[in-house]
Amino acid sequence: MPVTRRRLFQTAAALALTPALRSADNSGFITLSPSPEDLEMPVAGFADEITPVEDFFVRCHTMIPKVSLADWKLEIGGLVNTPLTLTLDDLKTLPHVNLVSVLECAGNGRSFYQPRLPGAQWAFGSVGNARWTGVRLRDVLTKAGLKPGVTQILMDGADVPMGKMPDFQRTLEVKKALDPDTLLAWDMNGKPLTAEHGFPLRVIAPGWASDSWCKWLQRLEAMDHDFEGFWMKSAYRHPPRHVAPGTPVDPKDMVPVTDLNVKSAIASPGTTVAPGPVTVVGMAWSNASPVTRVEISFDAGKTWTAAKLGPNPTKYGFRRFTYKWQAPEGEHTMMSRATNADGKTQPMEPEWNPNGYLYNAVQPRPVYVGTTAPAPPAAPTPSEPAPASYQADCLSCHDDHMMRQQHITRAQWDREITKMTGWGAQVKPEDRTNILDYLAASFKP
Repeated sequence: MPVTRRRLFQTAAALALTPALRSADNSGFITLSPSPEDLEMPVAGFADEITPVEDFFVRCHTMIPKVSLADWKLEIGGLVNTPLTLTLDDLKTLPHVNLVSVLECAGNGRSFYQPRLPGAQWAFGSVGNARWTGVRLRDVLTKAGLKPGVTQILMDGADVPMGKMPDFQRTLEVKKALDPDTLLAWDMNGKPLTAEHGFPLRVIAPGWASDSWCKWLQRLEAMDHDFEGFWMKSAYRHPPRHVAPGTPVDPKDMVPVTDLNVKSAIASPGTTVAPGPVTVVGMAWSNASPVTRVEISFDAGKTWTAAKLGPNPTKYGFRRFTYKWQAPEGEHTMMSRATNADGKTQPMEPEWNPNGYLYNAVQPRPVYVGTTAPAPPAAPTPSEPAPASYQADCLSCHDDHMMRQQHITRAQWDREITKMTGWGAQVKPEDRTNILDYLAASFKP
């Protein structure tokens, strides 16, 4: 299937406009939101097989909680024979496990979906790969003793919801919770977790999207039924089958996000290179089925050539790939396409879903080979001054980074205002239309 000019422009914009979104405090990241923090790794980060902690993306639904290790404890309750309250030192008496695994936000790539969807507009980099150290969740649950009939393990962290936002609580199916690779980790790349990444303890659910990797973990509850909380019942759900782009789907007809899709990203070259030999470098990853093949194209997918895979693959981690390219002058459309051990290959076109999750389509990368690069597209700016009510009502919990990245329809903005007022935004009825008019005019598709 041919690559559309729209998809090519989207990728060019994602690569060219990211410096405008960087903040002084997080110069190595693309700042989608400074508060709560949503920080994306630039594509150059895909050169590292193990992502340094200082380059690892950050995703927060709330403000980062301040947790004192002296006061912190992990409670295990619900349908268990022996309710437990454990300190970190207690956990460390259990057998330690080291595991290399990719952590990827379910919304990674959302900005490339058409029609556009609301939410954090991640491009390539809400993903990273780390060495995690901790104990098996199975060992902790065995110590507590699960009662018969347990089907779910509810996870709750120390983060506090803003306004009337529902508390971020998620469940793991008991089969995943008891998998020997599912961990409770305190170290990341050999050092204690940072506050941004879940200090002092987080869940490691390898092969699954990051919504199941609960941060700042402080309670586990064994349950014999599905959890009815917002973040399981309504959020982080997708259709179990293909739907046409733009088709609305009732949350009850969707299933929770779990497994990641097979995917790849190119770190280098960038958008402009000199003619001659060029080494293409990137990373590929999947769920519990390791990557076994990566192919490269320089003509928008008309022809493909196998890339060289790095040695010593891990089950859940990044798989490095390289390719030696003799780059001729002119404009080219570069692509990478990964396949896993189950035979699943990245599709040429994305499988659309109404929440923008699990994007894994082959992504075209425009590359200009020559000495003079084309000018990048200009960053969009609001078309009119913001009304005072927008400043007072919409920017009380976060700044306008989240709005500026959206580019959605008036109807979608209307629904976003309804959601935010439901979560506590104090929008007066007489101000609602002015705010909607401003959002719809300034941040449209």
